[in-house]
Amino acid sequence: MFHKEGFTIIIVSFVLITAAALLVEQFIALKWLRLLLEVGLVLFLVIILQFFRNPSRPPLARTDAVIAPVDGKVVIIEEVEEPEYFKGKRLQVSIFMSPLNVHVTRYPVSGEVVFSKYHPGKYLVAWHPKSSTLNERTTIVVNNPTFGDVLYRQIAGALARRIVNYAKKGDQAVQGTDAGFIKFGSRVDIFLPPNTPVNVEIGQKVKGGVTLITEKTAP
Repeated sequence: MFHKEGFTIIIVSFVLITAAALLVEQFIALKWLRLLLEVGLVLFLVIILQFFRNPSRPPLARTDAVIAPVDGKVVIIEEVEEPEYFKGKRLQVSIFMSPLNVHVTRYPVSGEVVFSKYHPGKYLVAWHPKSSTLNERTTIVVNNPTFGDVLYRQIAGALARRIVNYAKKGDQAVQGTDAGFIKFGSRVDIFLPPNTPVNVEIGQKVKGGVTLITEKTAP
């Protein structure tokens, strides 16, 4: 299953790769070189398909938990100043996505979308400390009955050139459902209340819509 954001790229790539393969077959006389080029074209198509895959993951819809919005590796867990929406201290959990990760963005919590804003910007590498404030990005805040306002930020990386955000102010977000897409390597930050205990650690690989970032335990 592939994400709708990749349909045009997949079709165009398939047509161009097929045309290139026919030209190689027609004009390259050396058998070993012809085979090498054809294998390279197939591998390129496989990479395109891999990037736009969209595995089915039924929504958890847990009001007592925040889930990972994307696949990737946890690179930051720290308390920071969040200047755009909260204008105060928040616990930041950042997940870095390589080009080989699934790039679907999923809602980390259910609730009402109370803030959604796009910011044009630079294309620093996604792990750069200032990428969250200087790079092209979107900021989305979902009001959740358990955790209050939960902010997540899609951040473009050095290769990412398009952020797709489906969240609009007033929408009802359903945890784990499709909230957007970032093309070709990037990062997503989640901002939680200060001192929130988390279930993940630096370097851990997480799955969007599956891994619990934090959950509210019974008193």
